[in-house]
Amino acid sequence: MTGTEPISGTQPLARSCPFDPPPEYRTLREQDPIAEVTLPDGLPGVLVTRYADIRTVLADPRFSSQRRTVRIGAAEPLDAPVPPPAPGMFIMMDAPEHTRFRRLLTGQFTVRRMQQLAPAVERIVAAQLDAMAVATGPVDLVEAFALPIPSLVICELLGVPYADREEFQRGSAMMLKVDGDPEESRRAQLEMREFMHRLVLAKRAEPGDDILSGLVRSGELSDEELVGVGVLLLVAGHETTANMIALGTMCLLRNPEQVAALRADPSLLDGAVEELLRYLSVIQFGIRRTAREDLELNGHRIKAGTTVVAAIPSGNRDAEQFPDGADELNVERPYSPHVAFGHGIHQCLGQQLARVEMKAALSALFDRFPTLRLAVPVEEVPMRDGMVVYGVHELPVTW
Repeated sequence: MTGTEPISGTQPLARSCPFDPPPEYRTLREQDPIAEVTLPDGLPGVLVTRYADIRTVLADPRFSSQRRTVRIGAAEPLDAPVPPPAPGMFIMMDAPEHTRFRRLLTGQFTVRRMQQLAPAVERIVAAQLDAMAVATGPVDLVEAFALPIPSLVICELLGVPYADREEFQRGSAMMLKVDGDPEESRRAQLEMREFMHRLVLAKRAEPGDDILSGLVRSGELSDEELVGVGVLLLVAGHETTANMIALGTMCLLRNPEQVAALRADPSLLDGAVEELLRYLSVIQFGIRRTAREDLELNGHRIKAGTTVVAAIPSGNRDAEQFPDGADELNVERPYSPHVAFGHGIHQCLGQQLARVEMKAALSALFDRFPTLRLAVPVEEVPMRDGMVVYGVHELPVTW
């Protein structure tokens, strides 16, 4: 397919630094950027590691979003029939099915609406910081700060009772494990759908001003579709941002000169958020697509039905796109489009919300606790190596 032997027989997974993608990606970008590999679930596939090729894969309609497996850690036989996407799971759909859902949701996540949410997000951030300030001894930043902020915001947006957060946080964590028990994952998915179905029925009986109620009132989606959309938005709406806030904090604490630059010039905050998104790339195993037909990608032949993985962390470290120290964190870096939110018609729907939350959280955290520091050696911080969304399980801090 590539004309050369792959550098590695499997998709790289092991990190040598908690903030860097596997080091093999650099070699692959230079020597075998469209490589035949075995994927973590045992499927044969093609790993795409250069920025330009990744954008092509994510924008080209010849690559389908309907995946050959439902999740990376699935234990189904490789020749098992591929089930259709669950109702409402529009990230696994192609046009025109995807378009129908995206059209309904785009108006709910406009830049203007997300910016209008900023004062509410700032109040949530301030309340979490107030609670942290009275604590004695080290605090787990994930539990006390990084996870509650996006959870509270997405609950308010969707109309999910925040009192139910433990239920959906536990379920989403189980669903995103790569090496978890497949039966436990299926059970977690079923429980999440049952949880959301109860909420959909409640919204039909008594709609509010939230997004889920708005979708109910539109009359365009069945209950099963509403359940799927609700689960997708709930999981994606807190998992990725929570891990970016926690991992971003850890990364800044390990790079104090970057924090000093932000304190000296607060106008750098927008760029700093973009730089953290690029540098950390928490969708650590990439985005999957399936070739609809025999095709060529940058001169490389790919057969119909092949699973293609766009390695997001690798693309965001490509020196051809980021020539001024791609492997360095630089909050003063001039903006260059990254692919942390994907690309094309499936680009992350909630990206503007994530930016608002990250800006509010990180700026307020370092302003409130200027002496913030890790309470344990960095080697003792438990990393989410086995999760689809990378980050930290816990982040003990003190000040």
